[in-house]
Formats: sequence, structure tokens, C-alpha cells
Amino acid sequence: MRLVFAGGSGRGSLSHAESMTSSPPSSPAFLPRLGVFRALRHPNFRLFFGGQTVSLVGTWITRVATSWLVYRLTGSVLLLGVVGFCSQIPTLILAPFAGVMVDRLNRHKILVITQVLSMLQSFALAALSFADIITVRDVLLLQVAQGIINAFDTPARQAFVVEMVDDRADLPNAIALNSSMVNLSRVIGPSIGGLIR
Repeated sequence: MRLVFAGGSGRGSLSHAESMTSSPPSSPAFLPRLGVFRALRHPNFRLFFGGQTVSLVGTWITRVATSWLVYRLTGSVLLLGVVGFCSQIPTLILAPFAGVMVDRLNRHKILVITQVLSMLQSFALAALSFADIITVRDVLLLQVAQGIINAFDTPARQAFVVEMVDDRADLPNAIALNSSMVNLSRVIGPSIGGLIR
């Protein structure tokens, strides 16, 4: 191991090449020191990544299930579009204001609140469906509620990634992994939703 001595102080440090390849002490042995998954060396990011994967896949399963439910209740393709509109328009309107709030408030608390509210929204949808008392109006109201929740959840989730990685050198990798996870959930969630509909 080559040491570089600075100014005769007697203290040695690892060479630049060696310090770049050394992994943090908390790194699990099964994760590569370098590579496409290196941001997963950080425990907080691993927890965040896993939790958000489950949450986003569940969100897309719910979207597919909601569309099938509306079509089964009404047989109307127009109402399918209205349901999609109701879930997206609150996000479009509120996202700029929600982004400002996310920058000023505790992002962790915002994410906890939005995830709990999303869970309650899904439970309400499931309970009304299993009780066979759900109406299209109920679905539309629940979709509006989910759109409002997403307006705060999405910017909070994106901004929170920065706080999950201790080593700033791994931040680009964390952002890339987060983006990949979001896009993969859009494929995996609807696929699972189509299988269990």
C-alpha cells in the first residue's frame, strides 16, 4: 500500500486511487464497491429505495385496479378518461406550491404523512369495493384525494434522495437508481395489477 506524506507532518494517507476504491465500513459484503449499485452501500438509501419500490409498485397496481373497477361499473371509456383526469389534475395545479412547501418543511415528515394517507386512500377503495357499495363518484373523489397526496409526495421523494447518501460522490448513482426504480415500477405495477384483476 503506497502512502503519500504531506509536508513532513508524519501523517500518511491513502493514495487517491486507493481512497476512491475503498468502501465505507458499513458496506455489506454482497454489494460491489464500485458499479451501478454503489449507492446502495448507504443504509438509509437502501431503506428508502426498498420502501419506495414497494410503495410505487402498489400505487400502479391500484391505478390499474381503479381503471378496471370503473369500466366494470359503467362500461364507459369516457369515464375511464375522467378518472385519469381526476387523479392527475390536482398534481398539475398544486405541484408548484407543494414544491415550495417541501423546500421549507421537514421532508421526512412530509413523506411519512403522504405515505400514510396513500395507504388510507387504498384501504378506503378496497373496503368500498369489497362491501360492494362503491360508486363512480366515490372512485372520482378518492382519485382526487390521491392526486393531492401525490402533489406533495413526488417533490418530497425526489428531494429526499439527496439526504439519504452520505458520500456526495455516490449521489449521481443514487439519483439514477431512484429514476430507474420509478420507471421500473411503471412496468412492474401494471403487470401485476393485470394478473390479479
